[in-house]
Amino acid sequence: MFLTDHKLPLGDQIASFVDWLTQHGSAFFDKVSDTLEFLIHGVTGSLLWFNPLVLIALLVVLVHFIQRSVGLTLFAAASLLLILNLGYWQETMETLAQVIFATLVCIAVGVPLGIVAAHKPWFYTGLRPLLDLMQTVPTFVYLIPTLTLFGLGVVPGLISTVIFAIAAPIRLTCLGIQDVPAELMDAGKAFGCSRWQLLSRIELPHAMPSIAAGVTQCIMLSLSMVVIAALVGADGLGKPVVNALNTADISLGFEAGLAIVLLAILLDRVCKQRSLRGR
Repeated sequence: MFLTDHKLPLGDQIASFVDWLTQHGSAFFDKVSDTLEFLIHGVTGSLLWFNPLVLIALLVVLVHFIQRSVGLTLFAAASLLLILNLGYWQETMETLAQVIFATLVCIAVGVPLGIVAAHKPWFYTGLRPLLDLMQTVPTFVYLIPTLTLFGLGVVPGLISTVIFAIAAPIRLTCLGIQDVPAELMDAGKAFGCSRWQLLSRIELPHAMPSIAAGVTQCIMLSLSMVVIAALVGADGLGKPVVNALNTADISLGFEAGLAIVLLAILLDRVCKQRSLRGR
């Protein structure tokens, strides 16, 4: 058959491109890998520097200050103490550091891109297929080129996490800006607001619930990459899950999985706006 006998060399072309990058950009990728590894280990070391009980107390106070919920505060204390009791405190802090770092990168890149996409329809039209691709391509596929370029360790897992999660803040920031009522914009223009004033005083405040939802989604997507990132050498709660899978250790898998679930619930509840907490 003609179609099957004349296969397009798409995979070969991508492989050749990655090989070319590896040969000509190895020094650059090594520098990026060393920098990112230094930063993520710095965040992890900062969290592990505290005595676990002291850090739990600080985190519980922070949770109460953000949400003002006694129930959530008690849940945070119980969850963190249970994780400490199960012996997964270091792995949880490693995972938390990766999620924080990946989320900050996604916000720093995704929110500005979402703002530009909302104001430039042609830009969003071109960006949308790329976002669809990033959200639908299996995450294991990201790991192949990132592993080739950056080697084993936390860096390929972190980059794959950013690629996987960044679409959420871009889309929801764009949606929030686009949903600003035209009457508000006309009123701002009538009062002589500049473009920056329209953005900072009208568009961003009105779009903040959507942006916050994008940040929460980004955190959850980043956390969902924990186990997959462990397959390429990233530290954290994914390692005991992978070990449990390899050895069919039900006890180890359940405890590590429970730690991931508790961390995910806690981050989700803390990052939600108070008005949305009961929904």
